[in-house]
Amino acid sequence: MGKLNSKICIFVSLLLLTSSSLLAKTVTNADELIKAISQGKAGDTIELAAGTYELKASLKPKAKMQIKGAGVGKTIIKSAASWKPGKKGLPNKDNPQAYLFNFDKADGLKISHMSLYGPTLHGAIYGRGSTDVEFHNLHIENFFYSGIRSFVINSFRIHDCTFHNAGGTVKHQGGAMYLTWSKKSEFWNNRITKSKEHSHHYGIKGRGIVDSRIHHNTILINFSIEFPFENDKNTEIDHNYVTGTLSLPKHAGGMKINEGEHSFHIHHNYSSSSYAIELPRNNMEVNHNLFDFKTTDDKGNLLCNFSKANVPGYIKFHNNLVMNPGRGLFWTHGPHENIHFYNNHVKANTLTRKDGFIGIHGKSNFSNTVIKDNIFECNSANPRPLLRNDASYRATIENNSFENVTDTDKFKNPQTGKTKGLTEPLKFKCGVNGEYSVDQWTLTPPKK
Repeated sequence: MGKLNSKICIFVSLLLLTSSSLLAKTVTNADELIKAISQGKAGDTIELAAGTYELKASLKPKAKMQIKGAGVGKTIIKSAASWKPGKKGLPNKDNPQAYLFNFDKADGLKISHMSLYGPTLHGAIYGRGSTDVEFHNLHIENFFYSGIRSFVINSFRIHDCTFHNAGGTVKHQGGAMYLTWSKKSEFWNNRITKSKEHSHHYGIKGRGIVDSRIHHNTILINFSIEFPFENDKNTEIDHNYVTGTLSLPKHAGGMKINEGEHSFHIHHNYSSSSYAIELPRNNMEVNHNLFDFKTTDDKGNLLCNFSKANVPGYIKFHNNLVMNPGRGLFWTHGPHENIHFYNNHVKANTLTRKDGFIGIHGKSNFSNTVIKDNIFECNSANPRPLLRNDASYRATIENNSFENVTDTDKFKNPQTGKTKGLTEPLKFKCGVNGEYSVDQWTLTPPKK
């Protein structure tokens, strides 16, 4: 009897497997693809054979559809030469009809394993009002505005994709990913690049990101990540390789955030832009990063704030390695209530800057401003002061180590015996699939 039951179970399993495989619709040309999506049902699996699919209008997938190609470079979806919506409305008004895919309320949608091109289109994928959406193993190239443009998509996952010139022809707008209002989402293992003609291209851009994570991306864009203006909360930016700015400003730092929570937690990244992080933000923590700047990149302050409004939440900057800061490490146009700069190691070999490393606004709360347990080393050919203005000397300054720092006679620096510099060696992998290795001050690139 046991053997009979076993055989019945195997037969039923095979029957179910065969039935489920019959649900997949394999298409081989554009007309079949259009029909499969427009006439298909929610939950259909649509498989695209290798080949090129030219479209004259947007595809509108339904909820829980799975649209899977034969692989990047094998299945290619592109806009027909006759499909020319132009740039009308950009950047202030979106045109969902100017994207290869355009969906609304399509929970559970998945698109993967294909290349998307559209030199006459605004972007590759436009979506809104959905949850549990996943895009992966896509190559997205040559669009006017944004590779992927989204509104109110939660549990959103974009990973293992490559973007090249996916936006950036509309000045100071658009980006490879342009994500507006997402919660509980994750974006990882994506490679984002551009050429000179797409000079205004952002990497990952958005507004209103909450309880999310951006990690292990390689972003070779001047503004690598930008989330301005909204009350972002509890989002990690970690293990990325970035060559541009993380722009995260919000007036007065944004909403009040509970103790123990962050707006953004930026950690274990490699950054090569001296204009590294744009403020203000309440409750931001920046730790265990390698900021590795060339001496010729001397224009930026690592942390900078151009706002005049008071920022009540904390900034914690600790356990970072900083090579060759340009103008300096921290500068703000307005007051801050809580600044904590500790256990960092700074090496300054830039010969063109004589600014102090840290400039704190005179109306800041200096009782909560701490500079301690750091190591500052300046090149003997260009010694520099620690502080940039007289008000900054009101901060608590203790247990730091200084080499060729010129203003040590202007403040006390009592020694406490605590660890100076990093509390543990800095060692991590970052970028797509951890392709770069950081070991203290040394970056090892991927093998070619």
